[in-house]
Amino acid sequence: MARTQPFDEHLEAYEDWFRKHFYVYESELEAVRHFIPYNKRGIEIGIGTGRFAAPLKIREGVEPSQRMREHSTKLGLKVYPGTAERLPLESQSYDFALMVTTICFVDDIDKSFKEVHRILKPGGNFIIGLVDKDSPLGKIYEEIKDQNQFYKSATFYSTEEVIQLLLQNKFENIQTIQTVFGDLEEIKHLQNFKEGYKEGGFVVINAVKK
Repeated sequence: MARTQPFDEHLEAYEDWFRKHFYVYESELEAVRHFIPYNKRGIEIGIGTGRFAAPLKIREGVEPSQRMREHSTKLGLKVYPGTAERLPLESQSYDFALMVTTICFVDDIDKSFKEVHRILKPGGNFIIGLVDKDSPLGKIYEEIKDQNQFYKSATFYSTEEVIQLLLQNKFENIQTIQTVFGDLEEIKHLQNFKEGYKEGGFVVINAVKK
């Protein structure tokens, strides 16, 4: 069952986080942008309010939360109701698929990855943005998740766990970059990303469908 309740009930609080942590958001956005192919057909799975899709010029998405679908539709995005485990999309129809802080809310991550593999064209890119469980920020989120209206229902993963799942689901040529270094409340400028993981709280993984 899709974990949409906190997003349906607290949409404004969700949007406020991005306004309050503007440079964290911009740093995450720039890291994701690094792997987005130009002039290709892409889709964001778990498009939310369009915070990433719109500036990255991704015009399509899948989203189980009705309130979030309504919000992103107002931005001119085409949003399909559905979940990552059962995508309402044709096989081999996209050049790339994006998930940003979505895998921690899916019910079956393995099934979700199989679905992404199905909808991608051969050689297509699967781009994942996640809070790395093994990073300093990830460890904080894990400790306070029960007090957070959004993350109390989340399952956090390490970058290494996600890489293993990608390999098991026939993805290859895996690359990682990281950003969001230090205390979120003290980030007052755009941060540069760098290769690797475990230092930055936000990791972007790029994998290619075999």
